[in-house]
Amino acid sequence: MGTANASAFQLNLSPPLFSKLDVMVSKQILMLVGDYVEDYEAMVPLQILKTFGHDVATVCPGKSPGDTVATAIHDFDGDQTYSEKPGHRFAITADFDAVDLASFDALVIPGGRAPEYLRLNANVLELVRHFFDANKPVAAICHGPQLLAAAGVLKGRQCSCYPACSPEVTLSGGQYIDPAATMDSAHVDGNLVTAPAWPAHPAWMRAFVDLLEKA
Repeated sequence: MGTANASAFQLNLSPPLFSKLDVMVSKQILMLVGDYVEDYEAMVPLQILKTFGHDVATVCPGKSPGDTVATAIHDFDGDQTYSEKPGHRFAITADFDAVDLASFDALVIPGGRAPEYLRLNANVLELVRHFFDANKPVAAICHGPQLLAAAGVLKGRQCSCYPACSPEVTLSGGQYIDPAATMDSAHVDGNLVTAPAWPAHPAWMRAFVDLLEKA
C-alpha cells in the first residue's frame, strides 16, 4: 500500500499513546530496509518511533551510512493488484556489516519490494533470527513477513501480512491472520506484531510501542 491517497487517511494515534511520551525509556531500534522498500512503511514508523524518543538505526546490506535506498509507493488505482510508483530516497544511518545486534532492543521490517530480495541474503536471515532467539520485539508489515518466513521463525506463530504473502506464512508453519477489510488491523503474538499494510500504522505502531515499553 502506498502514499498516493495518504491525504484521505488520518494517522489518528490516540491520546493514550502519546501520554507515554514522558515516561518511556529510550530503546535502540534497528530498521532493516532495501531498495524499493514501501515509502510510507519506512518513513512513518521511523518518524513515530523518533517522536517517542527512541533511537532508530536504518541498515541495508551493501549500503553505508549516508547512502540511500529507493522507495516505492504502492497503491490501488482500479486494477487487480497494487500499482508501483517511485517514492522518496530513504537514508541509511548505520553499516549493516558492523552493527552490534546485541546492542539493539527491537527490529522493524517494512514491506514493499525489498523483502523479496533481502531474504536471499544469509546474513539478513541470521539478523532476523537473532531478534527472535533473544525474544526481542519485532514489528513487520505488508511484505515484511516474507523475511520472517525465509528465516524460519514463523513456525507455530500467528502472523498478519499483505494477503498475497499469506501462502508463505502458512507454508513456513505459521498461522495466517486475516486482516480487517479496511487493512487497518494489527496482530500481536508474543513479541511479534504484524500488520497487512500502511493503513494499519496506528494499530501496528501502538502495539509495538506497548511491546517496547514492556521490553
